[in-house]
Amino acid sequence: MILCCGEALIDMLPRRKDGGETVFLPVPGGAVFNVAIALGRLGADAGFFSGLSDDVFGQQLQAALAASNVDSSLCVISPNPTTLAFVVLKDGDASFTFYDENSAGRMLSAEQLPHLGANTDTMYFGAISLIAEPCGSAYEALMVREASKRLICLDPNIRPGFIRNAKAHRARIKRMIALSDIVKVSNEDMAWLYPDTAPEVVIKQWLSGKTSLAVLTRGKNGAEAFFSDSNVKVNPVKTEVIDTVGAGDSFNAGLLAGLDRQGLLNRQSIANLTITNLLPALKLATKTAAFTVSRPGAVSPWLDEIETD
Repeated sequence: MILCCGEALIDMLPRRKDGGETVFLPVPGGAVFNVAIALGRLGADAGFFSGLSDDVFGQQLQAALAASNVDSSLCVISPNPTTLAFVVLKDGDASFTFYDENSAGRMLSAEQLPHLGANTDTMYFGAISLIAEPCGSAYEALMVREASKRLICLDPNIRPGFIRNAKAHRARIKRMIALSDIVKVSNEDMAWLYPDTAPEVVIKQWLSGKTSLAVLTRGKNGAEAFFSDSNVKVNPVKTEVIDTVGAGDSFNAGLLAGLDRQGLLNRQSIANLTITNLLPALKLATKTAAFTVSRPGAVSPWLDEIETD
């Protein structure tokens, strides 16, 4: 099972009424939640771990996980409220305003970390769940505890507007990268994490440590994967972009699902990747992302939508 560890929230998506007024539609979201949903829809054995509320929005999140075949049995349920993220779109790009104080996800603590069975072979971390406390420390502790036993994947998915202590967050992300077998970052992430160093130089440093695969996404310019002494570029799938909400999350899910299909989600296989067996996973990642951006909100495709396209 691929266990996605991190935030679930409600995206309040802007919509126009017939009279022109702006209203907000509550839609299940959160970067790590989106990855779990997309993995389930792509046919992967997916699980989700987070703090979830028992309020109406928390029930909506649990129902969405179940509908996409994602196991949420490890989640910690509490009466704390669900995080809300109000979305503003400009030219198809999304910015967010979060309401997260004392939320069920934020208040997850290290004392509530789950016991993991042998069926969990891959773990995915990232995004805003690594910023706030106590949940940020809890997820880092979970990665530290499990890094020697399972394949670890990380997407920092930096949200500068949500980060109050940039120095501390950079330090946490760098510690977690050092424990990760697979790291996916965007151009924007790299510019924030390493403002004075070229991405290729940084990635070379990662690959000299525990990381075996690093993927750098460049938006409309595609993505590049770095592994061993090799690298390979893939172009994005051409599509009409409605908005970019969930694009990176869908890419991550497609990559992991593609590797999983080939039986490559284990440390030995990731350490011995070739262009031949990595390309199908990268192509699934770009196709999954293209489907998601072609419709409003982080609505990832089902496997039959991709296979019949």
